[in-house]
Amino acid sequence: MNAPVHKSRLGRGLASLIGEAAAASSPSPVPEVTPLKAPAEGEQRTLGLDQIRAGKLNPRREFREEELAELANSIRAKGLVQPILVRPDPMAPGRYEIVAGERRWRASQLAGLHRVPVIIRELSDKEVLELALIENVQRADLNAIEEAMGYRELTERYNYSQEQLSDIIGKSRSHVANTLRLLRLPESVQALVQLGKLTAGHARALIGRNDAERLAERIIADDLNVRAVEALVQGTPDNAQQSSQRKVREKDPDTRAFEKELTDSLGLKVEIKRGSGESGNLVIKYGNFDQLEYIRMRLASMNG
Repeated sequence: MNAPVHKSRLGRGLASLIGEAAAASSPSPVPEVTPLKAPAEGEQRTLGLDQIRAGKLNPRREFREEELAELANSIRAKGLVQPILVRPDPMAPGRYEIVAGERRWRASQLAGLHRVPVIIRELSDKEVLELALIENVQRADLNAIEEAMGYRELTERYNYSQEQLSDIIGKSRSHVANTLRLLRLPESVQALVQLGKLTAGHARALIGRNDAERLAERIIADDLNVRAVEALVQGTPDNAQQSSQRKVREKDPDTRAFEKELTDSLGLKVEIKRGSGESGNLVIKYGNFDQLEYIRMRLASMNG
């Protein structure tokens, strides 16, 4: 078995992993002649989108439509700046599997591109999983459960220790250990983390609890923070309950009326969070980038 990639290979970030050729050359097309074997540092070419397929080892499973739409708009305006890292598909000559850059590939399809720049490298499954994890962790593209599944794949399939994972990913050993522990949660609770309804901090407090699913539902219903959840699972539910009730009691009728007036005016949920004295925060919640742009336009019009 090959030894895990040493940390020194990763010191310069993802760019050093996909090959220096990407930084030294322009994305001009080259003749589409399939080589017998790609060089170790990678070969830069352009490929048709139909020649590329999603990577089977990509730990990322969730691709949010609003994020893809935003990236697609950027690609339409400026093109695809960073090449996609691929490897030859051994089962389909002339076709390639994505190693890093599936989000860019999906957004390029939305942007209407037909061809994209790529870096082709000959890579083993182990190297593919390493690189996919590194890219997603560096870009903070993974939710905690996806990250944990990637770590588990490396530990179970390739016998990585947590310390070796820590060196490769650039995270502390405790981070790796705590992330892996999330996979001990019921699948329904893991799904809530993947959907963004629970944070990793919330979820960690539920590990080992027989009533984890019920507590997860309460966290969401009562909008409990991590500290309140920790108090709840440590056997002091009164603290969590008081924390939830105090939030409601602090809002007098005038405050609630003001929230409703702004909510009706904007068509978006508005929340007022009181601080000390007369200070506080006004929170406007939006569900997508179109709503955010609407808020920006409304605020900008006030200056006109």
